[in-house]
Amino acid sequence: MSDAGRLSDTVLFRCRRFLSNLSKNRAVSDFFLSEIPQMDSLFQKELDFFCYFAYTESVWIPKIFVSAAGADTEREAYHLNREPNRKQPAAPRGSKPQRGGGIPLSAIGRKIMPAELVSEKLEKRERKKTKTEAVQAPAVTKIVSAESAQQPAPRTAGVQKAQPRNERPVRAKTPVRIIPLGGLGEIGKNMTVIECANDMFIIDCGLAFPDAEMLGVDLVIPDFTYVERNADKLRGIVLTHGHEDHIGGLAYLLKKVNTPVYGTRLTLALVEAKLKEHQLNGKVELNIVQPRKTIRMGCMAVELIHVNHSIPDAVGLAIHTPAGVLVHTGDFKVDYSPIDGGIIDLGRFGELGSRGVLALMADSTNAERPGYTPTERKVGESFDKLFAAAEGKRIIIATFSSNIHRVQQIIDCAEKNGRKVAVFGRSMVNVITIARELGYLTVKDGTIIDIELMNRYSADRIVLITTGSQGEPMSALTRMAMGDHKKVNITPQDFIIISATPIPGNEKYVTRVVNELMKSGAHVVYERMYEVHVSGHACQEELKLMLALTKPKYFIPVHGEYKHLKKHAELALETGMQRDHILIGQIGDIIETNGIDMKITGQAPAGRVLVDGLGVGDVGSIVLRDRKHLAQDGLIIIVLGINRGDNVIVSGPELISRGFVYVRESEELMEEARNRLTDALERCAPHELRDWNALKGRMRDVLSDYIFETTKRSPMILPIIMEV
Repeated sequence: MSDAGRLSDTVLFRCRRFLSNLSKNRAVSDFFLSEIPQMDSLFQKELDFFCYFAYTESVWIPKIFVSAAGADTEREAYHLNREPNRKQPAAPRGSKPQRGGGIPLSAIGRKIMPAELVSEKLEKRERKKTKTEAVQAPAVTKIVSAESAQQPAPRTAGVQKAQPRNERPVRAKTPVRIIPLGGLGEIGKNMTVIECANDMFIIDCGLAFPDAEMLGVDLVIPDFTYVERNADKLRGIVLTHGHEDHIGGLAYLLKKVNTPVYGTRLTLALVEAKLKEHQLNGKVELNIVQPRKTIRMGCMAVELIHVNHSIPDAVGLAIHTPAGVLVHTGDFKVDYSPIDGGIIDLGRFGELGSRGVLALMADSTNAERPGYTPTERKVGESFDKLFAAAEGKRIIIATFSSNIHRVQQIIDCAEKNGRKVAVFGRSMVNVITIARELGYLTVKDGTIIDIELMNRYSADRIVLITTGSQGEPMSALTRMAMGDHKKVNITPQDFIIISATPIPGNEKYVTRVVNELMKSGAHVVYERMYEVHVSGHACQEELKLMLALTKPKYFIPVHGEYKHLKKHAELALETGMQRDHILIGQIGDIIETNGIDMKITGQAPAGRVLVDGLGVGDVGSIVLRDRKHLAQDGLIIIVLGINRGDNVIVSGPELISRGFVYVRESEELMEEARNRLTDALERCAPHELRDWNALKGRMRDVLSDYIFETTKRSPMILPIIMEV
């Protein structure tokens, strides 16, 4: 360390400040950009010490510093990085500096890395040389066992290259776990956990809407058990966009685990509105992040990448982990002429692919649709034609409340045709209000009017924007169709446009609404009659483009039913991916990768939690079974009064029917059922009347046998014994 004594105070100060900045996670590149002009004027010996000082502190010097150390070109910098210990005579002061200088420049690298990898960096050239020799070595046949066959196969299946004795095996990196808790094998309820060492974060937390089997259920959210058990590891939640299937379950999770939430401006504005509904406003840390910016999540970093979707401010994610880069597209499509002017950042996806992507998780919703998804501007062109065709009529347009681009085009058409706009539906009003406040929706003063003022304008000067494009029972359009809306009655003077495609499972609800609207005499435009709707999800050619740009080593299709995931996997095969590098997972799978391979190593608790009113999780499979039973076959209640003192029946049995038969029209059936119960009770011994559970079971069996024998139906039978 004799050089240390000859160093100027300025150099030492800069060295210490450099290391201090690293410890504070500041941008190293910014520091070097400001320091390089001063570094160029320093002695070569001082520069050498600077490198040594950083090396001993287990820090890698960024490659940009090489230029200050004397490399004229990037190629020279590269070779200096590859051969850090090349010794050359020291240059006199004032002459062109020589590379190396006999100092340990092994610290010079491309990015900040742990000191443990320094030796591997220095041996890289030697490994490359031995690999070249291995290619020229004769091949030997290898018998693959059943267990090894499950691992990703090499390109030359069945043949293994001879390994030189001095070649070190590829080192496994810190494992990263991908745990989908929703969004696989289903539409909606998207939620994925990324875990590495003692850190983890969540991508999205959405909801799904109940199907026909979930009677009385309002919402379906993911099971948060795994997150609750590992709450000490949780570093935050990153949201890709503001649709319900990605943010709808967030408030329920934040009631259990309070953690920072990260997302774009519009996404977090929509989240904030939801938190107010759940009395969580001001209790959660919301962090606005712009695309191309990075969020630190412990040992991982998450970069946001702009994508196109049916809602503004949608992003994909590049997750930088010790094992490699994971890319999550979120919901996306490729739109070269979007309404908001922001084209998907294909350049960044391609840049990541050129550097190496370990795994790609991509949206599979439209994997069955060939070609490309049309641009949103096609819908605006259709609106222009339909507005002209609806001259003299009131126009009612139903669409998704979150589709701000669609709403913008409706407002633009209304303004061009001199019409006023009224908005119906609570969610539609909330989203439009937020979008106007943030500048995502441009509306002229006086265009949007209060629904109470509609009657002041003639029908041909009004456009109504409403919810209900999916036929939801309580939506504004459904209530209009059924004649239950307080403000709007459907007449033959109405021109109705349903600007949406039914979500799988909602087709019959939409059809019912369309039928009722037509019965009222209205003209209805729906589905593919005109181009009044385009998807927000990528079709096959766009999915192939994403695979080609990112060039992932492994591929995990996400966001879709199993048929969508399977089709997306087939598309990946068409692009040249190996079959054993494609993994179709299920909810709860723990998918682990160490940079060398990827496999399912276990199961995390996962499933669905049903929300009914204010109850969360209190409706389970047994309750749903009972509700289904009641809905299908009805209920019969047996009421019996017993004197507990001497075990004598003092009243009954009486029968009450609900949803089974109308008693006044089935008096003979009910009377015979009552007689059978009376006979069964009379045959009971006095001690049998003391065991009420056995007595209830006996009455249930007698009545059930008779009802099924007579009607071939099995209503729910509920015995009630009252103590007198």
